[in-house]
Amino acid sequence: MLIVAIAWIYVVGLMALTEPTVVAGIVTFLFYCVLPLSTLIYISGTGKRKARRRAAELAAHEARQAAAQTAAED
Repeated sequence: MLIVAIAWIYVVGLMALTEPTVVAGIVTFLFYCVLPLSTLIYISGTGKRKARRRAAELAAHEARQAAAQTAAED
C-alpha cells in the first residue's frame, strides 16, 4: 500500500510541475494527491484503530476486575 501511495505522490507531483502557474500546480497537488491519499489512508487504518480501541477497553476491564478482586480479598 505504501509503495502505491509513494508512486501516486510522484506522478501527481510531476503533473503539478507541468501546470502553467504555481497556483494551478498547488491546486492540482492538493486535489489529486493530498485529499485522495489522506482519505484512503484514513479508511485503510479504520480496522487498526478499532482493534487498538478494543484492546484498550479489554485492558481497562481486566484492570477493573483485578482491582475489584484485590479489594474483595482485603
